[in-house]
Amino acid sequence: MNVLRRSVLGLLAARLHAGTSSSRSMAYSAKIGPSILSSDLSCLGSECVRMMECGADYLHLDVMDGHFVPNLTFGHPMVECLRKSVGQDPFFDMHMMVSRPEQWVKPMAAAGANQYTFHLEATTNPGNLIKEIRESGMKVGLAIKPGTTVEELAPWANQIDMALVMTVEPGFGGQKFMEDMMPKVSWLRSQFPSLDIEVDGGVGPDTIHKCAEAGANMIVSGSAVISSDDPRSVIALLRTAVAEAIQKRSLDR
Repeated sequence: MNVLRRSVLGLLAARLHAGTSSSRSMAYSAKIGPSILSSDLSCLGSECVRMMECGADYLHLDVMDGHFVPNLTFGHPMVECLRKSVGQDPFFDMHMMVSRPEQWVKPMAAAGANQYTFHLEATTNPGNLIKEIRESGMKVGLAIKPGTTVEELAPWANQIDMALVMTVEPGFGGQKFMEDMMPKVSWLRSQFPSLDIEVDGGVGPDTIHKCAEAGANMIVSGSAVISSDDPRSVIALLRTAVAEAIQKRSLDR
């Protein structure tokens, strides 16, 4: 009986180890996050619900202060209203294009944000800000502009949940996708294999394969999804491209 019990326990342990190894090698997955700033802002709550019903994995919310970037959008009061409107399920990824990201951590956490993505260029003490975001109960995202090298982000990569590589200059929608940002994504994926890597700017059906092949797994898409006659199909297309690239990368190891 003891021998049988040890055999069963050994088999369970082996399966558990195999499952752990498998999940470690596939620690990231394809996630599509429509940028709600491309929505009809007069009915933002219903637009958020529509995107989730069309298969979005999360919602990307662009916060601009008119200083770090020239444009001005919304702040934590709007996020609080949206959270009350759409409920607790949608994951709110806050892209904080603001000059003093430290001052909005607690208000955004209280408003219902799930992830606080700040720009490396906007702070002199990323370490303290990362700690503060974690203590507030949110996940940590760290973004870099096109002109910032990926090596500047690298020292913080093991302390964050997600790295955002901007594929346009932050601040305005409708810009052309910058393919020359893809080496940043490739380098991050090679150095930090399990890190969530997000791309934002000009990403749609025409550019998704470049992003997926480089190693991005979190895809922000604005007008390509929201202005489409069939957002569900576009979201599915984007997710399939990323999932296939992830599978290929896993098989190539």
